[in-house]
Parts: sequence; C-alpha cells; structure tokens
Amino acid sequence: MGIIAGIVDELGVVDIINERLGTDPREQISAGLVVKAMILNGLGFVSAPLYLFEQFFKGKATEHLLGTGVSSEQLNDDRLGRVLDGLYVSGITSVFVELCLSAVNRYGLSCERAHLDATSMSVTGAYLNSGQGVPVASTVPIAICHGYSRDHRPDLKQFVMNLVCWGDGDIPAFLELADGNQSDKARFAEVIEQFQHQWDFNGLYVADGALYSADNLKQLNSLRWISRVPMTLSAANTLIEEIDESAFHASALAGYRMAEVGSNYGDIRQRWLVVESSQRQRSDLKALEKRLDKTTRRIQTQLDQLSRQSFACKADAQQAIERFEKTLKHHLITQVAIVEKLHYDVAGRPAKTATPTTIHYHIQATLTLNADVVERQQRRAGRFILATNMLAMSTVETDAIAPNNVRLTADDILSEYKAQQGVERGFRFLKDPLFFASSVFLKSPERIMALAMIMALCLLVYNLGQRTLREALNTAHESIPNQVGKPTQTPTLRWVLQSFMAIHLVTINGQKQILNLDENHRRILRFLGSAAQEYYLLC
Repeated sequence: MGIIAGIVDELGVVDIINERLGTDPREQISAGLVVKAMILNGLGFVSAPLYLFEQFFKGKATEHLLGTGVSSEQLNDDRLGRVLDGLYVSGITSVFVELCLSAVNRYGLSCERAHLDATSMSVTGAYLNSGQGVPVASTVPIAICHGYSRDHRPDLKQFVMNLVCWGDGDIPAFLELADGNQSDKARFAEVIEQFQHQWDFNGLYVADGALYSADNLKQLNSLRWISRVPMTLSAANTLIEEIDESAFHASALAGYRMAEVGSNYGDIRQRWLVVESSQRQRSDLKALEKRLDKTTRRIQTQLDQLSRQSFACKADAQQAIERFEKTLKHHLITQVAIVEKLHYDVAGRPAKTATPTTIHYHIQATLTLNADVVERQQRRAGRFILATNMLAMSTVETDAIAPNNVRLTADDILSEYKAQQGVERGFRFLKDPLFFASSVFLKSPERIMALAMIMALCLLVYNLGQRTLREALNTAHESIPNQVGKPTQTPTLRWVLQSFMAIHLVTINGQKQILNLDENHRRILRFLGSAAQEYYLLC
C-alpha cells in the first residue's frame, strides 16, 4: 500500500481535504487522513468494504502509512461517517475538481481531449427520497431510485455517475452524481456546460451517442466534439445500409475501413464517418447467422402449428396466413395454398357418391428467408457512424470551431473515439467485486454521494500511478515482467500492487525494516518516484 500512499501524498490529498473541511485540535485523526485511509482501503483489492474499515487496518502498518499516533481504532464508522458528511456539505463536485486540478499541475497532464460518459451504480437497501429525513446540507441530494440499469439489475435502485476523463492516461477531471433515472441525452450537454465553467476547456470533447441530438449540438455552440451517431436516426440507418462500397477506403488503423460524407443534422454542418470494423463485422455476422437460425426454427414451429389448424372457410384461412406474415421481419411466406379437407360421418373409405358432412380448410406454405432484408442486415454488420464538427477543409465555419488550425483526419477521429474506452475501463474498475462499492452501512443519499466521490478519487489515484509507471518505462526504454513473466512497458497498476502484497514492514530493536523487497520491486519503485520509495525506506 506504500505505492498508493505515495501517490496520495504527491497529489496533496490530505492537505486539500483538510483545507476544505477544516481541522479541529480535538480530532484524533484529520479528515484528510481519513480520506487517505479510505483510498488505501479502496485500492487494497482484498474485498474489504468500508463497513469493515477499522478491521481492514488491523495488522497493517497504520502509523507508517498515515502518521505517528494513528491507530486502526481511530478509523471507526463514526469518524468515517462524519467525514463523508463533511465532504457532502463542502460540495462533491467542487472538492473533486480541486483534486483533479492538483493532478494536472503536479503531473503535467495534457488537457487537450476530454471524454464524457455515464454509468449506473446499483445499491441495495431502502433509501429515503429527497425531503424525507434530516438533510445535512442545503444542497438537494440525488434520488436513489429505479432507472435504466447498465448492470442489468432493474430490481435494484441506483444512482448515475457522470464522469469526464482527460485523454492523457484516462485521468478523471470532473464528476457529477445524478438521479438514478437520469436520461443521458437530456443531461450530457449540461454536464459539458458545467465542465466548461470549472476548467475553461478549449479542447475536443468525445462522447457516445447519448450526446448526439439536435438540441445538444446547438447547445454546444462552437465547442469541438466527436460523437457516435445513434442508429435511432433514420438518416443514419439509411446511410449505413445503402452507402456504396466504392466510398470506403482502408484506414491506417488495422482492421478498419471508412467512408466520409457530409451532414447538416440539427442545422450544424459536420462530417459523418461510416466506420467498418472487420473484427466486429465477423462477430456481427456470426451473431446474425445464429439469430436467424434460432428465429427460423421458432417461426417454422409456429407455421407448422398454423398448418394443423382447421378453418371454417377459405377467407378465414387466408386472413390467418396474412396476419402471420405481417409478424415476420426476416422471412417470407411462399407457395401458399388453401387446401380443402372433407369429412364424412361414415367410417372408412366414403363412396364416390357420398356427400361430405363438413368441409375444413388448411394452410400449406413454405417459409424462406427474405434475401433483401438479410442482405441489408449483412451490410450493417460491423458498421457504425461517428460525427464531428471538425470539418476537413479550412472554411469560415472550421476557423470559428478551430481557431488554432487544428484539423482531424478520418483516422484521427476514429483514434479519438476508440480512446473513449478509457472511461469505460474506469467504470469497470469502479464496479469490480474487489472494490468497496457495496458498503452496506451507508444509509443516506448524501453519504452515498460522498462515497461515490471517494470511489472516483481512487480511480484518479490508480490511473495516475499507472500513467506514471508506463511513461517512465517508455522514456527509459525499459520494461518490467508481467503476470506471466514476459517484459512489458504497459503493466497494469493492479498487477504491480498485487506483486507487492508479500512485502511487510517490521520493527526490530527500534529499527524499521522492509521484508521481501527484491530487486524487481526496487526497479518498479524507482520508476514511481521518491514519494512511493519513502514508504519502502529507499530514500
């Protein structure tokens, strides 16, 4: 945990939190140190949620990590709850942005690209709605309620986390917590507006399809952006199916083809980039084939059942097959025939002169795939559309959007959008079972909001450490062993932290010593800097 403690110290978390929340000489441990302890707990990767906060630090070098005189008993639920309340009162977003600003200044982050995304965070238990209970601040807390669950848990209540990360290292830059039933499309433009107030950002925004609506694009005004175009737009569906093959050209990014067209959607002049991924195409075609095969078997069973059904007249049978045909999306009904079946009261073969007592009618038909529909689905495979207001040529419009003559090629647009995966990786990190997202002792939306800020702060610290290590390895043209012993310049910080788990601090005859620290550990610490090295007695 010394690596995490070193990053927290270098970031200045303790001082910033103490300045925002204040200190009291009667406190045994300051709010800043409690936050540092929560980060150590959150990044311990040992499935120790915050309701076991005190137990987490038992047997650990608490004084060495947090300061002289600090004990695990001081890190109790009561102190933790008061600090969470204090963070909420101080303003979740403003506190987090101040810490992000410290990261930019201390680590020299590039602030040219900002990636926006949102996720839902499920919680268990019953929570009071706003206006019930006793509020701890004048700020209205979020509503923890049911909404669209990205975790496929519609049975659980949730809240939504809106997060903006820098393109440099996927470092968080802005956090907003919202009601569990938030509509991303209705909120994203407002999130960007708030981000602008905090950062005065003049770079490029990248977001998924939730940002792309006529109203949002107008609200963004002269800001530069890249967004995925949702397939709910009829123009997008038509383009992706009907674009001519000759319009595509190979991308510099392996496995991609692209075609570029102009668009004026929402009265905003922009570029649409139809992207085709060969890997995604193979996956989509395989999924389509599997889906069509399953659908064909199901519909054939339904058609067989319909064929065994008796009808009183031809008209009824004809109406039944027509109703059935209207339910089909990828299939056609061919060779339709209405067949008479005569019924006699006499058993056995009827005489030629016998008159049937009743006549029933049955349907005979053949089920086939609709070749045109299937072909359109196949053309869609592996394709999606990206849009940007960064126009290719220098015009009055592009000069207003990009005064510094920043231009993006089609490959640039795709590369920037692929970097959006960094925010998604951050969300997966926050939802990891070894993280402390399911802290059951939190009883109020206010404390849930404060805990969510701590979770995002853990992501900030983690990504800063990972970025620092990778940049140092790249600059030095060196590598370290990965999980299987092969050299890598892009290790995950999780693997590094796990490789340090057997290292212990002991005190012998009043002298601190570090056990099990080998040469590979020392190499890693040299790349991470002096703040981390101090916890391992290397400087």
